[in-house]
Amino acid sequence: MSNFRRSRGYSYEHSLVQRLNIGDWCARRLGGSSAGLPDIVAVNNKKSVLLSIEAKSGTGDALYIPHDQIQRCILIQNMFGYYKRRYTIFAFKFMKKKRFVRKGQTVYEPRKLEEYYKSIEKVGNIEAISMIKCTYDGKTYEFRNERFVESNLIEFPMPFTSASSSQSRSSITVPLMKRTSIGD
Repeated sequence: MSNFRRSRGYSYEHSLVQRLNIGDWCARRLGGSSAGLPDIVAVNNKKSVLLSIEAKSGTGDALYIPHDQIQRCILIQNMFGYYKRRYTIFAFKFMKKKRFVRKGQTVYEPRKLEEYYKSIEKVGNIEAISMIKCTYDGKTYEFRNERFVESNLIEFPMPFTSASSSQSRSSITVPLMKRTSIGD
C-alpha cells in the first residue's frame, strides 16, 4: 500500500510540474522528503518570483503537512534571496474516490476531485505550528499547543489557473505578500 501512495504522490507532483512549466515559469521536482527538500520549486525569472511547494494527495477527508516539511519549504524560500517575491505553497489534491473502511474491508466511493493551493505567507509564528491540516472542503487548520485551530490559509493563485480563460498564462499576477521567515 505504501508504494501505491508514493506512486500517487509522485504522479501529483509530476502533473503540477507539467502545469507549472508554462510561459515564463520553470518548475522541477526536487525529491521531497528523501532529499530533505520541498517537493517542487518553481520560478519566474522575469518577474522574480519563487514558489517552494509541498504537495499532498489522498483519498481521505483530510491531508496533513508535518512541521519538518513546512520548515524545509521555508528554508528554500529564504535561501533564494535574489527573488523579490517568494512563497511557500501547500498543494492539496483530494482524489475522485473516497476511501472508507467498513467491516474490515476497504471500499471506495466516488466524489468530486478537489485541489487547493494554500499560502502560509500570512501565518504568524510558523515555529509554533506542528502540522497543517486541509480538509476536503478546503478549510485549513494549524496544530498548535496540542490541538488543531482553524487557520484559514489564503488561497494562492497558481500560474496555471486564471480568472479569465482569455488571459495569457504567463501574465498571471502573483500577489505581493509579507515574506515568511523561521522564528518570526
